[in-house]
Amino acid sequence: MQTELNTFYDVLQLLKKYGFIIYFDKEEDRLTMIESEIQNLYHHKLINRETFIQSKLLINQRRMESK
Repeated sequence: MQTELNTFYDVLQLLKKYGFIIYFDKEEDRLTMIESEIQNLYHHKLINRETFIQSKLLINQRRMESK
């Protein structure tokens, strides 16, 4: 499934679509869990490669902004 991802919010909405709502106190822990769940979705072929790569890019951008 190809999904248009333009913002970090879109990544969160993608996870929500599969039943994942992730809350952590620390932003780094939250980003690590989000990244892990995106990897699991890709591993189980629920998202395509393009969606996976775009998600990783947006997560990394968010990680750089929070430093």
